[in-house]
Amino acid sequence: MQKLLGRTAVAAISLAFATEAMATEWNASLWGKRRAFTEHVEKLAELVSEKTNGEFTINVSYGGLSNNRENLDGISIGAFEMAQFCAGYHPDKNRAITVLELPFLGVSTLEEEVAVSTAVYNHPAVADEMAQWNAKMLMTSPMPQYNLAGTGEPRDEVAEFDGMRVRATGGIGDAFSAVGGVPTSVTSSEAYQAMASGVVDTVAFAQHAHLSFGTINEATWWTANLNPGTVNCPVVINIDAYEGLPDAHREALDSSVSEALDFYLENYAKLLARWDEVLEEKQVQKVMISKEEIMKFREVAGDPIHAAWIEEMSAQGLPAQDLYDLVQETLAKAQASN
Repeated sequence: MQKLLGRTAVAAISLAFATEAMATEWNASLWGKRRAFTEHVEKLAELVSEKTNGEFTINVSYGGLSNNRENLDGISIGAFEMAQFCAGYHPDKNRAITVLELPFLGVSTLEEEVAVSTAVYNHPAVADEMAQWNAKMLMTSPMPQYNLAGTGEPRDEVAEFDGMRVRATGGIGDAFSAVGGVPTSVTSSEAYQAMASGVVDTVAFAQHAHLSFGTINEATWWTANLNPGTVNCPVVINIDAYEGLPDAHREALDSSVSEALDFYLENYAKLLARWDEVLEEKQVQKVMISKEEIMKFREVAGDPIHAAWIEEMSAQGLPAQDLYDLVQETLAKAQASN
């Protein structure tokens, strides 16, 4: 009987260790607070937990693990397994994907943004560059075209952008520089204070960020149709952590990406549907820029900046023309299928 009980105890302990070994716990580093921009990560965590009966959990942290500008560095050293970052925060670390931040690319919907981002993320040059940071692209964080929330008199002519201090990063910052603006790349979390203290006159954000970071509360006007471009903010995972996943957990993660993005798109559409109500509630004037003024902006900040990017990135050894052409071809296909 003692032998039988002994064997039973050993079996029970072994089973406990085996069960524990099967469990996977990841940490995901985000910033700010939960908002439309992070709903796909939240949904992904929910889905992988459901598909693995709670054996694979992703703990989503909003600033508790890293500064948003250091998320890629954290991934590289394995400080956490998943993170979100924006290309414009450190373009020297993620040069290839900055093609997606070029102004006036012609992307007009979130679905098109998903299509072009996914195509670029799958390009070997992007995979190679991310591998230098021990990072693997998982999914994009699609955002609509940015527009300005501003203080003072509305600016509805390109000439009025001369000297305008604007919070803008990446290609959008380059676009405003091209017409005489003075961009600053303070982080999204710092944008409200920059606006409230008068460090900047305007902030270029997508709608959710104007809400989440409070800049719309400080603004007196918002441009409805300037649409100079958007930023690209991927969600990445640590390569070692991904390759170390049990097969079932890796399958749960991979199969949940499209579902999480679909949820994100559906959720963001609800926010866009009530944006005019938000402007009215907060007494923010909706400013429409004339087609003539937008064309002036594009002539200076569209093709010339695209050509300069291709030349600069090619000189650095990247297949810049190939990446740019990939964006244009993917966009054309996405728009043809609409």
